[in-house]
Amino acid sequence: MGGAAEKARFYLERAAPELREFEEKEIFTKDEIRSLVTKRSDYEHLILSPGTKPTDFLSYISWETSLDRLRAKRCARLKIRTSSSHASQARTFNIFERAVNKHPGSLELWFAYLDFAASVKATKRWNRIATRALRLHPSESSLWTLAGRRAAKAGDMEKARAHFLRGCRFCTTAPNLWVEYARCEMEWLQKIEAKKAGKGVRRGVNPVEAIKDTETVQEGDVIEFDEEDSEDEEMDGEMMMLPDPDAEGADGKQKRKKVMTEEETRKIEQSPALSGAIPMAIFDIARKQQFFGAKAAEMFFDMFAQFGGVSSQERIVGHVLEAMQETYPGHACTVSCWVRQPAVGVEVLSVGFPKALREVLARLKKGLAETKYKKALVGKIVDWIEGVLAVEGLDEGIKMVLEHTKGSLEQQVAN
Repeated sequence: MGGAAEKARFYLERAAPELREFEEKEIFTKDEIRSLVTKRSDYEHLILSPGTKPTDFLSYISWETSLDRLRAKRCARLKIRTSSSHASQARTFNIFERAVNKHPGSLELWFAYLDFAASVKATKRWNRIATRALRLHPSESSLWTLAGRRAAKAGDMEKARAHFLRGCRFCTTAPNLWVEYARCEMEWLQKIEAKKAGKGVRRGVNPVEAIKDTETVQEGDVIEFDEEDSEDEEMDGEMMMLPDPDAEGADGKQKRKKVMTEEETRKIEQSPALSGAIPMAIFDIARKQQFFGAKAAEMFFDMFAQFGGVSSQERIVGHVLEAMQETYPGHACTVSCWVRQPAVGVEVLSVGFPKALREVLARLKKGLAETKYKKALVGKIVDWIEGVLAVEGLDEGIKMVLEHTKGSLEQQVAN
């Protein structure tokens, strides 16, 4: 225990300058500082002792972050502008490092570490942490999803696709990552169509030109898995941008070139990627994986059904349903998707929903008569009805029909 005491003292001494600052600027009283030292000492001895758990580190980190929030509030109240959170953040990062080094198999610690790095906007550090976590847990789909969605949120779809494609090579036992990859592509399509409509585009900019940088699908729009892993390397210094000789005239002045030619504009407008080719390709490749089944196909269907603003939604949903009817005819998941198909892409509060609901109820009657999995089908349809009934402002007539249908279905199962 002597070694642990010496290590604890070492880490406590590193926080001494910050404690002196607290005392000099009267952010905390001497009694409070003495209490802080005691509490920190207890935590240090706890995480350095044999048999420590990941939750011990998380408790220590939670206490450190709450202390920093209290410091920030007091500084704001006392109008102290020279005190920053850099020391606290550095100490928290250090605790996380010790935690993941001692418990590299704890996903809870890795996710907490990534959340903290994201909260303090430490982007480069977040990338390094994610790389280490993925090397240790390459089959953890939630880590690949987190990395891919973060890249997509930053506007780097090429990098997001690289993360998802690489993750799909490892995660072949569950459909979660594949569904999230398709979801990310649908969100990208939604964003592209919004730009084509002129939403979020600067005045005077051609909407089609605005999406040129976003279109990263190669010629042929074929999804291929990378054979070699590549890692981002940090470069010291900045690269010099050399002038483009083709962009200069005879007088040495820069020519004003068109952003896109008419042929390039037409190519983007007619690109298969914009008509839902990538999400459908993801689904088709997923069909060849060992995890694929009626339930996995239904997960794809339900996810695609959420994107009513995408013009290619009907085509994509139809593609999924056709594959389900071909592979799993009569299954409860297949019949449930077929019954709900008319309402896909139709807003519940829109004038078109009553017509879609009539078609849904007609298909439901036929599906119940033909399926062998009546109980499972009823459970799925009841869940869908409850979701519609939860919508605020629903028409009373529609509400009455749905409640009657729900009661009738539940009574059939009970009998």
